[in-house]
Amino acid sequence: TKNDQYSKQKLQADLETLRSYYTNRGYLEFAVDSTQVSITPDKEDIYITVNISEGPRYTFSDVRLAGELLLPEAELLRLITVKPGEVYSREKLTQSAKAISDRLGSDGYAFANVNAVPEVDRPNRQAAFTFYIDPGRRVYIRRINISGNARTRDEVIRRELRQLEGAWYDATRIDRSKVRIVRLNYFEDVNIETPAVPGSPDQVDLDVTVTEKSTGNLLAGVGYSSADGVVLSASVSQNNVFGTGNSVSASINTSRVNRTIAVTYIEPYWTADGISRAIEVYDKNVDPSSLPIAQYSSTTYGAAINFGVPVTETDTINFGGRFEHTKLSLFSNSPPLYVDFVRQFGDVTNTFILTAGWARDTRDSVLFPTRGLLQSAFGEVGLPTGSLEYYKANYLIQWFTPLPLSSVLMLRSEFGYGGGLSNKTLPFFKAYYGGGVGSVRGFETASLGPQDSQGNTIGGRRKVVANAEVFFPMPGTKPGDQSVRLSVFADAGQIHDAGFQPTLESFRFSTGIGLAWNSPVGPLKFSYGIPINKKVGDKVQHLQFQVGTGF
Repeated sequence: TKNDQYSKQKLQADLETLRSYYTNRGYLEFAVDSTQVSITPDKEDIYITVNISEGPRYTFSDVRLAGELLLPEAELLRLITVKPGEVYSREKLTQSAKAISDRLGSDGYAFANVNAVPEVDRPNRQAAFTFYIDPGRRVYIRRINISGNARTRDEVIRRELRQLEGAWYDATRIDRSKVRIVRLNYFEDVNIETPAVPGSPDQVDLDVTVTEKSTGNLLAGVGYSSADGVVLSASVSQNNVFGTGNSVSASINTSRVNRTIAVTYIEPYWTADGISRAIEVYDKNVDPSSLPIAQYSSTTYGAAINFGVPVTETDTINFGGRFEHTKLSLFSNSPPLYVDFVRQFGDVTNTFILTAGWARDTRDSVLFPTRGLLQSAFGEVGLPTGSLEYYKANYLIQWFTPLPLSSVLMLRSEFGYGGGLSNKTLPFFKAYYGGGVGSVRGFETASLGPQDSQGNTIGGRRKVVANAEVFFPMPGTKPGDQSVRLSVFADAGQIHDAGFQPTLESFRFSTGIGLAWNSPVGPLKFSYGIPINKKVGDKVQHLQFQVGTGF
């Protein structure tokens, strides 16, 4: 196979890996003395002999700074990760030098040079390092050039840039600019270079090169999920209408539980300051007869408008309003709670809803994050001008961090709290449910929480869910390929009602394994969950999956 064929380039890469292994574990004087490659007489096999000298194991004795220190010494020392007494590590030295160089780059010193020079004490097997800093000239951005955008307007890209023309070079702002352009999801590739301006040693240009991809979709699909059964879907969308960056979509989704028809129009830059506006009209039909919850059905016609105001680079405040016209239908086995609600408010309600929220997103990617934090707080209030007066508040926090072997740890918590206003109750179709994908896997969808006399879940007014999951590449896939990922997870959660404080025993816990494949014809997700503390009356569903297939 190609993996066991001799390659001089691969051998050199392996020798560098070997050198890194030793030098990151204290062997400062490690050396490859010689490499011999010989072929067997039958010319079928090759023998590779590598002679090495490990040398003694060293520790850091001292760390100092020298050169032109433009920043306070205390601030620079905080960027150095090596400490006296630690085992020598070339990787930590490189990271520390890069951190200092990047920090100077944020102040305009694009060509700062930082070198760690050792003073070796062989008898004591120690080494002191001095970081010599040469910041060079302060550099300014002369011009920003954009190329490759045959369809997308220049202004759509320029408004995402945080580095400005005429300002000093700022490596942090340039990196952030690239992240923002990538997250537009209009381009297959984004490349930013800063070539020097001939004859001007203190100026560089900022060249942004993009490779556009199709942003319009005409999709039709059929899928199956363990909760919704057969799902038919169709959508027409354009995420970059006429190259303006605005998006419009029309979609229909059918399943045993939910049928939705929606049309949405989003302007990410409704104003030049970056205030976004989203308008949506929708028709939703709910029939949860296939789920283990108390029976009812509803038809809702609604319209919504929402505005997003960026307050920092990563924080956004959202507010808006929504109108919903809902018709309810009950059955002979519907619980008294539902019957009392319809008797009080009628089977047709008109609700005016005010919404507001806050979100902070520092993730490095929306689709496949490896590091960063996502937080959001959202609330909605049913106003007195409508039939229903209630409130709901939700908080979500999701944290990602890389682990060894290209794996990623994700920690997630979600809290929900709701109730009625003006001596009215929270509408039962606005209640919280738990169990299944996105909640506590291994338990049947919407099966956790308070139940009626027939054992059907009626939902609650309080929600607590926590998830921990480690994602790692599928064995055998190419490095960096995240289209197929395996995971192991642990979930916990509970839905409870007002006046009932959850105890540890009331929570449900599960663990299991998962698989996610972002296939060319649609997403495929499997999870196999094992409940840890199943109680009497709990409904278990080990295998939960969702498959989307285009046709």
